[in-house]
Amino acid sequence: MRVVAHGAGGGPEVLQVVAGPVPVAGAQDVLIAVHYAGVNGPDIVQRKGKYPPPPGASPVLGLEVSGNIAAVGAEVTQWKVGDAVCALTPGGGYAEYCVAPAAHCLPLPGGFDLERAAAIPENFFTVWTNLIERARLASGETVLIHGGSGGIGYSAIQVAKAWGATVIATVGNAEKEAFARSVGADHVINYRTHDFAEEARRIVEARGVDVILDMVGGEYFRKNLGLLGLEGRLVQIAFQQGSKFADLDLMPVMMRRLTITGSTLRAQPAQNKARIADGLRAHLWPLFANGALRVVIHRVFEFDDVVAAHTMMESGRHLGKLLLRLR
Repeated sequence: MRVVAHGAGGGPEVLQVVAGPVPVAGAQDVLIAVHYAGVNGPDIVQRKGKYPPPPGASPVLGLEVSGNIAAVGAEVTQWKVGDAVCALTPGGGYAEYCVAPAAHCLPLPGGFDLERAAAIPENFFTVWTNLIERARLASGETVLIHGGSGGIGYSAIQVAKAWGATVIATVGNAEKEAFARSVGADHVINYRTHDFAEEARRIVEARGVDVILDMVGGEYFRKNLGLLGLEGRLVQIAFQQGSKFADLDLMPVMMRRLTITGSTLRAQPAQNKARIADGLRAHLWPLFANGALRVVIHRVFEFDDVVAAHTMMESGRHLGKLLLRLR
């Protein structure tokens, strides 16, 4: 099969489409003939050699795919050859065939084709487990979502609105501001022209923010703590600007009964991801089918254009998802 290799790692130019062996499905796995693969931030970090796959996972890039099941493991009963699925994978998505645990696969939502379904797993698995499970977002609360125009951000905005929350999003330019509003954000702050903490405080006044979803870290962490109201929850899903802080006063955590939590998706046990998949199917799949949730695909790259796909991903110019087309 054709598969993307990245050698010892480096810039986008190290990516090459080469020949490789077709993987074999384990007893509880399925083999997927991949039609589309999502391009995500962790792929960039792994390509650079800074995000090794967990033990037993494929070293090939790619954490989400859509396609048709080509083979099923001996213990798999819920899928059959030919079924159309989208799937969260532990790796291996940038290939014509990919192995995924059967429990991490989902049917296409009503009205979705393989292209649109490929844009769901990584973003919405992440949003569900962090915003709903960990942060316990509730109707009537206010949530601040950083990076509102990216894949995680635009997905989180929609889920938060579906849960009845008021959404504040941060973005980096006017085009991204318009995009965040188009997917449901009630308030959008351009962090390049305004201090997001000052603007958010003006919006929420003395009440504070209930939930913050952040992937930036650095000085954002300090500002986030200052914005949270009583019983507020900060969910950290990445640290793009660093995870270490000097002279950080954590007294607000005690005085305002704050919760600081976070998670990474890839390293979680298989049973956790199966539980998340069940949550998506029960609660989000009907919202995709009726149009309350949608995916936004910025561009679909042909498989041979994987270098261009990574170059765009790193530029941050995209709005929504980037995909690779394999078939």
